[in-house]
Amino acid sequence: MDDELDLRTFTPHPQRDAVLREVHARPFTRLDSPFSVIHFAFLAQGEAAASERCRFIDFCLERNLTPPEQSAKLHQIVIGPATLRWEQHSEFTTLTWIWTNSNCSAADRFDKVDGTVRSLIRALRQTGQLLVAIRLEVEQDASPTTRAEQIFDENSLAMVATKSGTGIAASDFRVDEKGFTKILVCDLGMTSHDLGALVQRLLEIETYRPLALLGLSAALELAPSVDRIDRRLVEALEKMQSGEGLRFNNHLLAELTALAASFERGATGSLFRFGASRAYNELVQSRLSIIEGNNISGYPTWSAFLARRMAPAMRTCATVEDRQATLSDKLARAADLLRTRVDVEIERQNHDLLQAINERARQQLRLQCTVEGLSVGAIGYYVVSLFSYLAKGAHDVGLRVEPSFLTAAFVPIAVGVIWLVSYNVRKRHLKHHDAPSVTCD
Repeated sequence: MDDELDLRTFTPHPQRDAVLREVHARPFTRLDSPFSVIHFAFLAQGEAAASERCRFIDFCLERNLTPPEQSAKLHQIVIGPATLRWEQHSEFTTLTWIWTNSNCSAADRFDKVDGTVRSLIRALRQTGQLLVAIRLEVEQDASPTTRAEQIFDENSLAMVATKSGTGIAASDFRVDEKGFTKILVCDLGMTSHDLGALVQRLLEIETYRPLALLGLSAALELAPSVDRIDRRLVEALEKMQSGEGLRFNNHLLAELTALAASFERGATGSLFRFGASRAYNELVQSRLSIIEGNNISGYPTWSAFLARRMAPAMRTCATVEDRQATLSDKLARAADLLRTRVDVEIERQNHDLLQAINERARQQLRLQCTVEGLSVGAIGYYVVSLFSYLAKGAHDVGLRVEPSFLTAAFVPIAVGVIWLVSYNVRKRHLKHHDAPSVTCD
């Protein structure tokens, strides 16, 4: 119709659809209690991530289920009694199994898994490295504190009430004998949407927390190396103050360059890890701030409990990262300073060499002048000898000349002419070649 606006007349941005769909990329799943959840996170990047995607696609096709689209980062399927939520992130993949564990008593829910679900979990094996394994139970219990004390270690028990006051989450963040971290959620009247959002955020907290702490392992591994390189840099600077000479400076520069290369190799590898740890920690804090409401008397909140270890760990990562940045600048400045010393030493040696060459040229010119002076005498002698023969011949043919007097008179004339010719030749040569000015007196 003419009164409708057709957006197809405009040229859309190539990323318009992608950025508009991003807000709906990972929606919450509506859930009704009670139910059980098993959540896995596998580290996988590059080829490993592609392999895990192919495994999940084959898993779906084998069971006549719709596989994920090629660009999809999230896909959810219903298979038997369970709902499977598959998500692929930048460096890890998660599998979340949700089912109603109605056949088990409340006391056994954390220890038993539905047989069909157990078979499906075994069928969908992953090639990535397992980092997170969570067992979460959602129950409708009027006494969540008592229930939590039955399941968890009271010394490590942390509890959080939602801001609406309709839900409570509890965990001791310990790994049980089967390798799972347990989380209990007590539904006190939550809506399906709020319960699904709470469960997803709790799973995200316990997924991002270990990922954030991977930076601590990298920091603890790098700290001795940073200390060692820092000490060697101090030693190199002390050597730089006490030593001199081109050979010494070149040796020290080579040592410093190798030290910088070794340091940058480790710093480059940790750059991504530290940045990722900061991002994951911010996500953990963001999720906690969204779900946490009033405190539960006698128990720390999740934020307080996690902060006791996560905050120091993040500070350790930040400290090592800052030390790396500072040490990198120190190595660069030391290398520049040493390179400048080498350049100055080379220039000094070049200056001395040019002076030596110039002095050698002067000596050669003086020698040449000496040789030219002798040459003038020798050439003059031969010219005068020839002239004496000419004078004697003229006397013998009857001319009235005195050969001895005439020869003696010709000597200064011959020597003067020969010297003048030699001087002019040498002057033209020096002018053309810019040789050092040496007076041949």
